[in-house]
Amino acid sequence: MSKAPSLSIVAPVWNETHSLGEFVSRVTKVMAASKESWELVLVDDGSTDGSADQILKLASKDEHIRPVLFARNFGHQIAATAGMDYSRGQAIVIIDSDLQDPPELIPELIKKWRAGYEVVYAVRRDRKGESFFKRITASFFYRLINRITEIDIPLDTGDFRLMDRRVVDVLNHMREHHRFLRGMSAWVGFRQIGVPYDRADRFAGQTHYTLRRMLRLAATAITGFSFFPLQVATYLGFISAGIATIAIPVVIASRLLGSQAFFGQATTLIAVLFFGGVQLISLGILGEYIGRLYDEARGRPLYIVRQAPDEPKTKS
Repeated sequence: MSKAPSLSIVAPVWNETHSLGEFVSRVTKVMAASKESWELVLVDDGSTDGSADQILKLASKDEHIRPVLFARNFGHQIAATAGMDYSRGQAIVIIDSDLQDPPELIPELIKKWRAGYEVVYAVRRDRKGESFFKRITASFFYRLINRITEIDIPLDTGDFRLMDRRVVDVLNHMREHHRFLRGMSAWVGFRQIGVPYDRADRFAGQTHYTLRRMLRLAATAITGFSFFPLQVATYLGFISAGIATIAIPVVIASRLLGSQAFFGQATTLIAVLFFGGVQLISLGILGEYIGRLYDEARGRPLYIVRQAPDEPKTKS
């Protein structure tokens, strides 16, 4: 396919051998019916189950497929970024390859884009196959991030979205290492609109987004778009100082009056543990921000590609 397509579909892949063939088949069927020129950028994020070989086989049979293979695992957000780097379309759709996000919604996203919207995000109306704990924590996270950040991140949205080339070009020049793409796409602005859909259960296998990965993504989102944790550390410091200011005259008065309430080591140990805990929490919060600054200062590439069809528009 020598001519640049109108639409690029970017799909990060990590250990998806059981769903990859069905995913490509459904995307092909949807795009054939849409009459749009298109390409499918499959980014293998260091899979260990043979997904990379499967991508190469699919690409050898279909010129629409453009394989990008990482040298190791770099994470979902980085894989999606690499897909945008290597995409050539006038609009780019980011979609997971596990078929929880239905490719059949893509024509509706295109319709909104053709109507003049530059970011069309998919809003999860229902989340099948997810535990009650995951649904509750996800709902809490989206509402928390909306409260503590200065940007309006749409509720109940993931990375499944269509973005105009102008939006993607801006994002491609934002080379921060700790990435939260749904927040970044909200931060850049442009005309945005949501399209509701029902999220399906995984086609095969188990979710790759463990609790640890979700917590890491939440930390990235909060530290990347909010200073609230630093403000919390300041508030804790003022509260501690206030408690100490009140406690000192109370203890002095009790001692002068002969009260036995504040004699012994127990009170001292409790106070030391409390103030020490506040200090350690504050240092930990500062450490999170400093660690991210250190990552950016090293200037390492976002990812390393083992195999790709050509050079990306934006260097990693």
